[in-house]
Amino acid sequence: MMEGTVRCSANDVPLSPISFLSRTAIAYRDSLSVVYGDVKYTWQDTHRRCIKLASAIARLEISRGDVATLVPNVPAMYELHFGVPMAGAILCTLNIRHDSAMVAMLLKHSEAKVVFVDYQFLHIVQGAFEILSKTIANLPRLILILECGQPVPTTGESVSTFGNLEYESFLATGKLDFEVRQPNDEWDPISLNYTSGTTSSPKGVIYSHRGAYLNSLATALIFEMGSMPKYLWCVPMFHCNGWCLTWGVAAMGGTNICQRNVTAKSIFDSIAQHNVTHLGGAPTVLNMIINAPPRDRRPLPRKVRVMTGAAPPPPQVLYKMEELGFEVTHSYGLTETYGPSTVCSWKTEWNVLPRDTQAKIKSRQGLQHLGLEEVDIKDPVTMKSVPSDAKTIGEAMFRGNTVMNGYLKNLEATQDAFKGGWFRSGDLGVKHPDGYIELKDRSKDIIISGGENVSTIEVESVIFTHPSVLDAAVVGRPDDYWGETPCAFVKLKDGCDVSAEELIKYCRDRLPHYMAPRTVVFEDLPKTSTGKTQKFVLREKAKAMGSLSKAITSKL
Repeated sequence: MMEGTVRCSANDVPLSPISFLSRTAIAYRDSLSVVYGDVKYTWQDTHRRCIKLASAIARLEISRGDVATLVPNVPAMYELHFGVPMAGAILCTLNIRHDSAMVAMLLKHSEAKVVFVDYQFLHIVQGAFEILSKTIANLPRLILILECGQPVPTTGESVSTFGNLEYESFLATGKLDFEVRQPNDEWDPISLNYTSGTTSSPKGVIYSHRGAYLNSLATALIFEMGSMPKYLWCVPMFHCNGWCLTWGVAAMGGTNICQRNVTAKSIFDSIAQHNVTHLGGAPTVLNMIINAPPRDRRPLPRKVRVMTGAAPPPPQVLYKMEELGFEVTHSYGLTETYGPSTVCSWKTEWNVLPRDTQAKIKSRQGLQHLGLEEVDIKDPVTMKSVPSDAKTIGEAMFRGNTVMNGYLKNLEATQDAFKGGWFRSGDLGVKHPDGYIELKDRSKDIIISGGENVSTIEVESVIFTHPSVLDAAVVGRPDDYWGETPCAFVKLKDGCDVSAEELIKYCRDRLPHYMAPRTVVFEDLPKTSTGKTQKFVLREKAKAMGSLSKAITSKL
């Protein structure tokens, strides 16, 4: 330390996104913070409600134990993102698509002391409690969230079985003079997010106050959010804490437009009614928008910025979104990196390129955002960076303050993920001459056919350009001669028809033959709640078809 410097409370305060709320409650006091149907709150309202929520939680004397949620994108879920850490507790957001068995497993693993549940999923938690009651003595407290004016469920669905409360009644027990509990150390945990389990059992990813603070601001920055944006919630708040925008929108004094269910009609209606400036969503949401029937569409009152993540969006989807008046920003990240971590920063010299070329560039993952130290494509064995030739495949790796603390109760998995001093994503990609990275596949999804690497992402991008295709996913199918060959699972648009043979020929006309699918199956694709295709399910289906060296096509 240099002579004359002093480190003290005047110049050293632990970073935490809960600090955004107190500032915004002053700067944007009378501006709308949350809109949900007829329910509207100002930032002053939200600040007060969150303080009372924190006070009520603190009175439960749960120490720093987890507070779990099974709640969709409604106002209470937004408030919990501030109220829980303000009480000194850790927020554990569970996927609303989980069944009782999975919820029971995660509640037990997280050791949650309190569960906030939306009325729509009460039966799921009750089923989980029945399972838990066989192995643990003390069940978590349960707090039920109802719609405004909705009566408390009667006998048969009663929550009083566990001596619990309804959300608004619980909130009323809190005090406005409660002293918000700041973290002792900015590396203290703020939330627990479980991975989606697309390739394995869910793991509990621990976020810190510091990482959440930095990623909230970085995400707002790459999304080009100015002051007072109007953000439409299509990304589940339970997923990576809504890509950290639960906190980020507060930092910018924006308005959170909440919706329980996401449909193309609700998206267009919300944009028109609330003059939405920003929305986020997985490529499945983008697909929903571009394939919306004319009766559900409405003219956009202004250009709407869209941030997409999860699976890399096919260039064709990006192109069609921009035709409708949306401006798309693609970001890449994982649960372990607090959601968005990279951005394909646009260069003005690309504006003169053909539109299809621009779309292909936009589908790249680009560079790390300003909250992350470094992202690279490395050889996973030597840990050396791959050449910037857009050809050599390596593993995408991250290093910085927006990488998770680790996996809860799983030191071995944490050490494996951080081996070599970088977080190993398990995603495979290349590095272009300009330094931008581009994903090619998950390490478990890459197809090796006759010694050649086949990127399922590239094959899917071609399939998506077919005018009859709504959704597609490609996996490897065992083959006696080639080892494995591409197998495409395809969902067609309503009213469209195309044969497997026609689709295979379409791909062969646009790809090297070894990359084209040899098998096409027409069916709905299994999805996680965050829009990712569950490829492990499709791989099992492809494996069950048997091992054949000739082309097989089927229509289910």
